[in-house]
Amino acid sequence: MGDTKGDVRHRKVLIGTVVSDKMDRTVVVQVKRLFIHPIYKKYVRRNAKYKAHDATNQCGIGDKVQIIESRPMSKDKRWRVSKVLEKAV
Repeated sequence: MGDTKGDVRHRKVLIGTVVSDKMDRTVVVQVKRLFIHPIYKKYVRRNAKYKAHDATNQCGIGDKVQIIESRPMSKDKRWRVSKVLEKAV
């Protein structure tokens, strides 16, 4: 499988904005992405919302956070907040 020194998992890392913090130890993070359409060659904006585990309840609405892929923690929650990049004013 992997080398004996230790498997390093490459987990997905996303950066987004907290849009809801009403749940206990859970935040909803909106991630925006911009890509070029394969046929029309125009830029297209897409938004996705992820529920992320916030163990210390430190995130608030408007905070810019980095989330990392993790094991399933509930039915919808498969991400966790790895660091708060910028606090909302």
